[in-house]
Amino acid sequence: MKTILKHLFEGQTFSKEESKQVLVDLALGKYNTSQMAAFMTAYCMRSITVDELEGFRDGMLELCLQVSLPSDQLIDLCGTGGDGKDTFNISTLSSFVVAGAGYKVSKHGNYGVSSTCGSSNVMEYLGYRFVNDQDSLNRSLDEANICFLHAPLFHPAMKTVAPIRKELGVKTFFNMLGPMVNPAKPKFQSVGVFSLELARLYAYLYQKTDKHYMIIHTLSGYDEISLTDPFKVFSNNGEALYNPEVFGGTLNAQDLTGGETIAESATIFMNVLNTECTLAQQKAVLANSAMSIKCLEEGKTLEECYAIAEDSLLGKKALDSFKKLLNSQPVTA
Repeated sequence: MKTILKHLFEGQTFSKEESKQVLVDLALGKYNTSQMAAFMTAYCMRSITVDELEGFRDGMLELCLQVSLPSDQLIDLCGTGGDGKDTFNISTLSSFVVAGAGYKVSKHGNYGVSSTCGSSNVMEYLGYRFVNDQDSLNRSLDEANICFLHAPLFHPAMKTVAPIRKELGVKTFFNMLGPMVNPAKPKFQSVGVFSLELARLYAYLYQKTDKHYMIIHTLSGYDEISLTDPFKVFSNNGEALYNPEVFGGTLNAQDLTGGETIAESATIFMNVLNTECTLAQQKAVLANSAMSIKCLEEGKTLEECYAIAEDSLLGKKALDSFKKLLNSQPVTA
């Protein structure tokens, strides 16, 4: 690791193969915690290259617990996190809206590192028990149109570095990897990223796959459609810039803040599903849901996709999907 750190501190980069090997060695615990912390910190201070990101991704996917799900039908709605905006759980709520609309969702999530409440925090608080067995995941898809894949149960690398990430408390390159390493390998993906630079890296890598994708970045720094400012979307059809007016107008940043505790975040979460939330919260969730449905339904207009999302949320179909996911869990003794 000393050689690797020296290489980084000198401003040099790694090839795809070198990056993959470093990731594998991290996962296998070949380095001590100080060395791993130094390695992650270095990437907080410099830009990651396409080759490095691809190598880290390939290492994670090679080591992950394999699951056999109908990947050609699945979509994942996932943000990198790390944008420092501390919004409520928009992508997780949008996942239930999409599932409620009848589409199959394999939601990849984790505990919050640089935010108060990640998707796994809120799901756990609301009674979901994380699983990684095939039967449970398929049952959830069948009954609720959604399964939840808690990253540490599928990625040994996460388990090794999780305590260090928590202590650092800032975004690391693992934030960049999260959406790219869903073990279900869904064919469709709606991804929010925290910087325009990372959006372009993602677009370059996704062009080399057979995925149908929407890579989203709001220009004021959100890893989702915040409707506070214009946002960019990179897809199989190229690059486009949208104004908030496409979804009915501009929102204020304070309208999107999450709770200061997990309990408060969970209250917001359930208020949205029960349609007892603010209009701004509802609009943010519907915008992200609509763009994800557009990823699945290329032939539909954004207006049509928004109407589908609205029917799912306001018709309590998203809430029904959430309840069915909780009920699909195996009964514990």
